Amino acid sequence: MLAIGNTLTVEQRLQKGVVDIMGNEKYIALAGILMLGERTVDDTTPTACTNGRDEWYGREYVEKQIDAQLRFLILHENYHKLYKHLKTWIHLWKIDPRLANMAMDYVINGKIVDDNTDGFAVMPEGGLYDPRFRGMDTAQVFDILRQEQEDEPEGGDGEGESGEGELGGESGNAPGDNNSPQGFDDHDWKGAQELTDGEQRELDRDIDEAIRQGALVAGKLGTGGDRDLKDLLKPQIDWREIMRDFITTHCAGSDFSTWRKPNRRFVGAGYYMPSGISERVEELVIAGDMSGSIGDREVSVILTEVKSVCDTVHPEAVRLLYWDTKVCADEKYEGPEIDDIVKSTRPKGGGGTDVTCVPQYMGENNISPQAAIIVTDGYLGSDWGQWNCPVLWVIIDNKNAKPDCGVAIHVTSREL
Repeated sequence: MLAIGNTLTVEQRLQKGVVDIMGNEKYIALAGILMLGERTVDDTTPTACTNGRDEWYGREYVEKQIDAQLRFLILHENYHKLYKHLKTWIHLWKIDPRLANMAMDYVINGKIVDDNTDGFAVMPEGGLYDPRFRGMDTAQVFDILRQEQEDEPEGGDGEGESGEGELGGESGNAPGDNNSPQGFDDHDWKGAQELTDGEQRELDRDIDEAIRQGALVAGKLGTGGDRDLKDLLKPQIDWREIMRDFITTHCAGSDFSTWRKPNRRFVGAGYYMPSGISERVEELVIAGDMSGSIGDREVSVILTEVKSVCDTVHPEAVRLLYWDTKVCADEKYEGPEIDDIVKSTRPKGGGGTDVTCVPQYMGENNISPQAAIIVTDGYLGSDWGQWNCPVLWVIIDNKNAKPDCGVAIHVTSREL
């Protein structure tokens, strides 16, 4: 389609919007993200959509937006890409597709609205925005929306501060659910999952490189760039190394000693002491928070790493305890069974969050492991509990959680 006179085609308006954003000092650091993937205008997309790499814009929908709204729409889709939303929050989508979509949109829209008091980008009609979610991540917003949904009396209309938005597509929104806010775009979850492992690895590398280059350019120009890029660029401690060190330290038996290999803990102090050699490592407990924010993917990744460490320390048993406000499942794997732990486990739960039920359950059932690893989002409805063994807390997507016992490592979903 050609432009007639001073009228731009939808494709040209979209390209102009991208150029406008890249030329704005607030967003110059997003240039690399804006250039990732393909950007397509078609007649089948109701509004706009992304699979985390590529973007689609509905021709009729874009025609209805003024330039500031179009810039908002472009920013919205590219923030989904920047934060790797369709990879990071897949476990929330599996729990409740509509709430996962809403939670992501509340986070992104809130950021764009707060950054654009000058009117450069204006939220299109139907966008989800609520200032009470300011500073929260998607998991926190999801938990609030889910709790409100459970508390809502039957027949409630579910209206928020936004309009209804569009339905359907790959977003998982329920057809006919016209009384619930949806947001103005779709999220191609299935398309994101259809990316091959190689394509996903390449996309992760491209996004990370775009973040680094964007921050570098913004720094040279003195604009400071997008404030969230600083958090994304912070070096992350390798949680796998910490977990491996924790397990090998606390699950190393000392059935007899040998002078052939000196104990490294004492060599630095000038003492030559024998090291212990284990012929028997007892039980290791892994307790997974099943309150909603921790999904099967997180559990699978962590269990895969635990299994790898177990190949070294050879515990007699690994016990999996799945919990919310109570221990919902108790699975014990012994000897060769540990090899199949990732495939065999069946996580259960989904209520509130009260970690004190775990040490209580262990005490009631005479479970005395050499160590326990607790996987949680750290949003607890209780204290951290009283433990009779060394504890490693693997806390996902909650850097503010600070256990008052044991050792804590903070992990972001995008690291898993």
